[in-house]
Amino acid sequence: MNWQRGLGLGVLLSAALACAYLTGSVTAQRPLVTSDEINTVEVTRAALAATVRVDVRIRADALQQGESPNDTGSGFFYKSNLIVTNYHVVQNQESLSVTLNDGRSLPAKVVGIDPGIDIAVLRVTGVSAPKLLGFGDSSRLVPGQKTIAIGSPIKFQGFISTGVYSTSNADIPRDDGFGGEVGEYILTTAMIQGGNSGGPVLDSRGAVIGVADANAAPSQLVPGIIGVVIPANIVKQSLTDLETVGVSQRGTLGVTFQDLANLDPALRQLAGLSSSNGALVNDVPAGSAGARSGLRGSLKNNEGQLLAPLGDVIVAVDGARIKSSYDVVRRVATKRPGQTVTLTVWRNKKEVPVKVTLLKRTLAQ
Repeated sequence: MNWQRGLGLGVLLSAALACAYLTGSVTAQRPLVTSDEINTVEVTRAALAATVRVDVRIRADALQQGESPNDTGSGFFYKSNLIVTNYHVVQNQESLSVTLNDGRSLPAKVVGIDPGIDIAVLRVTGVSAPKLLGFGDSSRLVPGQKTIAIGSPIKFQGFISTGVYSTSNADIPRDDGFGGEVGEYILTTAMIQGGNSGGPVLDSRGAVIGVADANAAPSQLVPGIIGVVIPANIVKQSLTDLETVGVSQRGTLGVTFQDLANLDPALRQLAGLSSSNGALVNDVPAGSAGARSGLRGSLKNNEGQLLAPLGDVIVAVDGARIKSSYDVVRRVATKRPGQTVTLTVWRNKKEVPVKVTLLKRTLAQ
């Protein structure tokens, strides 16, 4: 009799412990002990169905000798037939397909690009998204907040990595020419490697707080351990622009630059410049915002060499001193058409303020 009562108590205790692992619509297995583990399982279980592997066949003219014509990236459904990925994943594509989490492969087509923040939009036909992911507010991230990255590093589809949001930083050097209009990148300890590009980075609520873009390392000899992420807020803005206008509507001067640090020191000295910080205005196309504001470009000879006097050198944007043309581009890109930006330019050996009203971008730009 005592033994039976003990058995009954054991059953009750087991049931109580089992209930401790029941959360939401997911019944976690016994190995899941902490609430953080359960949260990770819940978020990823819901998000995996929306995440895809992007399979790219690269054009022959874009390949270096010995390179494979096949490449892989990641992406996710944000509408029933539209997928977000990175522009650098698809820029040289000859053909595209996406592989769903259930193994189905579907042809895909690029329907929108925004190299300024390294984003592209793909469309698939004949199927509706198994699941959609929504965007969160990347401006409200708190250092130490959990991040979850999902993608296909080294073609391992559905690979999950967790970490934390560490900080945001604007000074992320790139050698591909993309992403120059990202004001600040999100940096995370979640692992982002080759093949993760374009995949979602989620918070603990399952909202997309950014798009995986790259990793940072001190040199090419050391594997990147810092995940670099495009913030969700500028991605959302870009997607709206691409769908309504066909091109992003971030601010642009419409001119070309040359970093002052790359100029012959003798030319800088001739212009009365004592610092290498600044962006020299090269070409100022007619009709551009820069041209309408009176920005002065640089003269060159038939061999493309600069002639004295130099054109305007931008040394500050809205009062913030700049180091290079990258600083100018990203600071102006925080504005929208119709807004005004104040440039401080070095002209005739003195600083001069120039107000520029930013214009709408067109598909031709």
